[in-house]
Amino acid sequence: MDLTTLLFPLLILVLFVPIFLSGRKQKRQMAAMQNLQASLHPGDVVMTTSGLRGTVIDASYEETIDLEIAEGVVTTWIRAAIREKVEVPGEEIPAPAPEAVDGEVASTDGAADVSLDKPAETPSLQKGDSTNGTARG
Repeated sequence: MDLTTLLFPLLILVLFVPIFLSGRKQKRQMAAMQNLQASLHPGDVVMTTSGLRGTVIDASYEETIDLEIAEGVVTTWIRAAIREKVEVPGEEIPAPAPEAVDGEVASTDGAADVSLDKPAETPSLQKGDSTNGTARG
């Protein structure tokens, strides 16, 4: 066999292998998306393909799903519009507040102590005043 007879099958192989591999990747992604959409339950926080974030209220229908996008606002979506499940981070435990001694807050960063006995200064609301201390021109 000469080189020209082997070149044509080799060229076809080189061209069709990437197409075959990309098709397999798309099938895996599609199967994963269908599994996600089928596994939705009330209370899950999801994001739609348009970027809207909502909480699943009713997932009992085969083709549609009800999302609460604001308090008391429920919309119906096609299941295919759900792009991903949003992981809600757990509530963080707040850092303990500095202890107050005689009406003053203990400073932890070296800043001046703030008195809790007198109210904070309110900024002036006059026309020429600025909130950052510089005069307006």
